[in-house]
Amino acid sequence: MSVTILIATLLVLTAIGFWLGRARAVATASGGAGRLNSLPGYYGYYVAIWCGLPALLLVLLWLAIEPQVIRALVVHSLPASARDLDPARLGLLLNDVRNLATGGFVAGSVDAGVQAAAERYALLKAIGLAAMTVAALALAIAGLTYARRRIRPDFRARARVEATVRIALIACSAVAIITTVGIVLSLIFEAGRFFARISPIEFLLGLEWSPQIALRADQVGAAGLFGAVPLFVGTLLISVIAMCVAMPVGLLAAIYTAEYAHPRARAIIKPILEILAGVPTVVYGFFAALTVAPFFRNLGEGVGLQISSESALAAGIVMGVMIIPFVSSLSDDIITAVPQSMREGSYGLGGTQSETIRKVILPAALPGIVGGFLLAISRAIGETMIVVMAAGLAANLTANPLDAVTTVTVQVVTLLVGDQEFDSPKTLAAFALGLVLFCVTLVLNVIALHVVNRYREQYE
Repeated sequence: MSVTILIATLLVLTAIGFWLGRARAVATASGGAGRLNSLPGYYGYYVAIWCGLPALLLVLLWLAIEPQVIRALVVHSLPASARDLDPARLGLLLNDVRNLATGGFVAGSVDAGVQAAAERYALLKAIGLAAMTVAALALAIAGLTYARRRIRPDFRARARVEATVRIALIACSAVAIITTVGIVLSLIFEAGRFFARISPIEFLLGLEWSPQIALRADQVGAAGLFGAVPLFVGTLLISVIAMCVAMPVGLLAAIYTAEYAHPRARAIIKPILEILAGVPTVVYGFFAALTVAPFFRNLGEGVGLQISSESALAAGIVMGVMIIPFVSSLSDDIITAVPQSMREGSYGLGGTQSETIRKVILPAALPGIVGGFLLAISRAIGETMIVVMAAGLAANLTANPLDAVTTVTVQVVTLLVGDQEFDSPKTLAAFALGLVLFCVTLVLNVIALHVVNRYREQYE
C-alpha cells in the first residue's frame, strides 16, 4: 500500500468514525437528541478526531524519521572503505543506491557492494512502508474504538472538540511565529558575517555598487564595491513612480465603486479591477519590457529625449498598474465602513454628494486610507520581476526616471542565482540587503497597522 492510498484509507476511516460516533450518540439518547450534552455532530467529530488525527500524525512523524533510519542502516551495511568516504562522496554513493533501488539513472558502473546496498535499501523501504501501514491503521481503529466507547448522553463532546481545534490553531500560529523568527535570525546571522568583512558605514553610505570579486588580487575592484546607496535610490525612485500611479487611480476607483456606482455596476467593476491582482508579476514584466518600455523610448525619440530601453519610468508605471487593485480594494473597504449616519447627517445639512465625499467621508476614512497606502508601498518595495525585466540590473545613482536603475530585491536575486559559495562578501551581501529590506517593510507595516488601529478605535 502506497502512502497516498494509506492516507486516503485513513480519511475514509475518519469519515466512518464521524458517522459511527454520531449514530451512537443518538442511540444512547434513546432517539431524543435533546438529552445529549452536545449536538450529535460534535460526538461524530470527537470520534473522527481520535480516529484520524493520531494516525495522520504518526504517518507524518514516520515519514520524517524513516529516511534517516534507512540511511544509517544502509551506510552500516556498506564496506568499510565506502563508510570512510568524505560526506560529499558518501552522499553521491547513497544517491546512486537510491536510484538503483527505485529504477532511476545511475552514474557510472555498479559494483557488487552498491547492488547489495540497493537491494537492502529496497527491502528496508518495503518493511518500513508495511510497518507504517499496520501501525497507522491499528492506531486509527484503536482510536475509533476508544472514542466510541466514551460516548454517553452526559459526555461533553463539544468542549473536547473545541479544545482540540483551539490547540490546532495555536500550533499553526506557533509554526508561523517560529518561521518568522527563523527568517529573522538567519538574516541577522548571515548579515553579521557580511558586516564583519565590510563596514556597515561603507554599505549604508557608499555610492558605488559593484559586488563582483576578482579572480586575481591585481585586478581592479578585487575587493568589490558594496555601497548600497544606488540600490536604495533606485528602489525609492521606482516605488515613488508606482505609487504616483496607484494611489490616485486606486483611490478614485474606490470612491466611484463605493459611492457612485450602481450596485449592479459595482458587482461587475470591482471584480474586473481585482482581476489585475491575480495576474502573475512575470506577465506584467513581459508587458513592461515588450510594450511599455519601447513605447516610451519611441515617444522620447519623437520629442528629442533620450529614454533608456530599461527605464525606471516604465517599470514604475507598470508596477503602479499592478498595485491599483490593492489600493482600490483596501480603500473601498475603508470608505464603505464609514457609518451611514455621517452621510445622512451631511445630506440633512444640505450637502451635495460630492461635498459629502470631500468633506465628510474622505476625512473620516483618511487614517485607514493612509494605512492602505503604506501597505501598498511595502508591496511596491518588495517587487522583483517587473524591475528585473523592465528596469535592468545597472546600479546607477540617479534620480532621473528616464535612466536605467535597479532595486534591492533585484540585486538579492542576482547575487543568489546559480551555485554560490556562502563564504564571500559577494554572496553575503544579499543577506545584508535582505535585512535592510526587511527592516524597511517592517517599519512601514507597523506604521500602517498603527494608523488602521487608530481608525478602528474611532469609528467602530
